[in-house]
Amino acid sequence: MIKVMALMKRREGMAFDDFRKWIMEDHVAFARNLPGLRKYTSNVLRAENADAPFDGVSEMHFDDEAAMAAAFATEAGKAAGGDAAAHCSNRFRMVCEEKLQF
Repeated sequence: MIKVMALMKRREGMAFDDFRKWIMEDHVAFARNLPGLRKYTSNVLRAENADAPFDGVSEMHFDDEAAMAAAFATEAGKAAGGDAAAHCSNRFRMVCEEKLQF
């Protein structure tokens, strides 16, 4: 299982509550269209923290790296990336191997 964690900082001038709505509700529609996506999780800080390097994290699970690459290469993948770029001033993507420990 491959997990992609996208750490995101909201764009300048975007209210924290607007970011919360975007990552927890609006952006999910883009994730639903990604082929091969097995699981999607949205995470957001519980309270605004101006010093935090990121405001939220999305987690995307794929069977393997080939499925991940194929999904991101589709029009749906490009649209999801464009939506994130429009709402974030900074994004950092981590591709991880996940192993459930307990």
